[in-house]
Amino acid sequence: MLTAAHLFTLLPLIIVGATAVAAMLGIAWRRHHAGTALVSAAGLIVALLLLPLTYPAADSPPLMQVDGLAVMAGALILLSALVTVILSHHYLTGYIGPREEFYLLLLCATAGALALVASDHLAMLFISLELLSMPLYGMLAYSFRAERSLEAGIKYLLLSAAATAFLLFGMALIYARTGYLDLAVLAGALTGAPDLWMLAGAALMVVGLGFKLSIVPFHLWTPDVYQGGPAPATIFLATVSKLAVFVVLLRLVHAAPVFSSEWLQTLVTVLALLTMLGGNLLALFQANLKRLLGYSSIAHFGYLLVAIVAGNALATETTGVYLVTYLVTTLAAFGVVTLVSSPFGGEDADGLPVYRGLFWRRPYLAAVMTVSFLSLAGIPLTAGFIGKFYVIALGVAASQWWLVGGIVAGSAIGLYYYLRVIVTLYLPEPGMRRRDVSNDWGSRIGGVTLVALAVAILVLGIYPAPMIDWVQGLSAG
Repeated sequence: MLTAAHLFTLLPLIIVGATAVAAMLGIAWRRHHAGTALVSAAGLIVALLLLPLTYPAADSPPLMQVDGLAVMAGALILLSALVTVILSHHYLTGYIGPREEFYLLLLCATAGALALVASDHLAMLFISLELLSMPLYGMLAYSFRAERSLEAGIKYLLLSAAATAFLLFGMALIYARTGYLDLAVLAGALTGAPDLWMLAGAALMVVGLGFKLSIVPFHLWTPDVYQGGPAPATIFLATVSKLAVFVVLLRLVHAAPVFSSEWLQTLVTVLALLTMLGGNLLALFQANLKRLLGYSSIAHFGYLLVAIVAGNALATETTGVYLVTYLVTTLAAFGVVTLVSSPFGGEDADGLPVYRGLFWRRPYLAAVMTVSFLSLAGIPLTAGFIGKFYVIALGVAASQWWLVGGIVAGSAIGLYYYLRVIVTLYLPEPGMRRRDVSNDWGSRIGGVTLVALAVAILVLGIYPAPMIDWVQGLSAG
């Protein structure tokens, strides 16, 4: 039974849901783009401020586990959603069609992500995952007059439905074998060696979640969806969606012994190696910035799979540190693309030639992109270096030498295409096509947000102690 204490623990989730209802009622009463964006941002800020008050939770609600991992992931989800709202206002300003529904979809997906990271029951996991995924279909196809945007939404819808079928089939096999859906009970029911049906169910669940994480070979949708979707929707997909799915995968590995079996460990190790090397190799010759960042995200989650393989006490801390550094960096990189793009000026400004000489037109945008790409490459004194150091240290501690070698090889390959983009920003060309950002107040707020993200990347790289202490404190819970 739900109690008052349960409702207080769920307060951030309730606030986000109430904000979505308020936005919907506001749209029905009177359309106002800036007002809807402001209400959405205010709701996310209130939820973020209330989040620390819910931990530690004396008693978690039914089907959920509000522990340190859920609170840490919830904070990152709310911050990423807030940045997406800020950047979306500039992106959608002047859009001929309805603009306010985009924020409604974003808030619903955020609520799904918050519930997903706290799921402690397979039924809750599925419902939350669908609440996260379904609004994304609309967000990706929001600029439906653009052929690529509509294609991205339909492609993600069809392939996501196939992945959901794998996930449900895996859950059905596990339920048929044990008769339980609760993760805590599953941990007790699976004390013996897992049989073939359990392994098959766990493998099918890994396939379903691997699609959401763009793990090779389930990654084929990623570059097309990243390129076709509107830039704010792509930001949300690359940050909030992937973070929530990875956290629930980590929770499954820790809770159910079948996910720690030797056979599945070998499978995930092979998938991690393929993802690290495949993502970086496929990004080498990309001339489209959004596709390049899509392949880059594939490689980064290949690095992060080391935490799944290791599965020791340091895995949760490593996951937290790496996700913080990845999110800040990805928000900054995609944020620059968002500020330079518009859904009604043709396709998004994602071609690499568009950014040639950006430094001479918008120095602060070029500086933000330079810092973010240096961080993605793992260069020292940036946040990305701290995250990659943690992953390598975890691989060494777990004696996963093949994975450590894959991280080093993938990072060396990635250094080439990251530096290629950085050099392009400072190479002016006579008669080049000039596509610049507007100077409205929405653009200025977005620019301040991006500069703050770039500063955060440098601060976390130079002085990471507060971030590490925060992650350690929540990981212990």
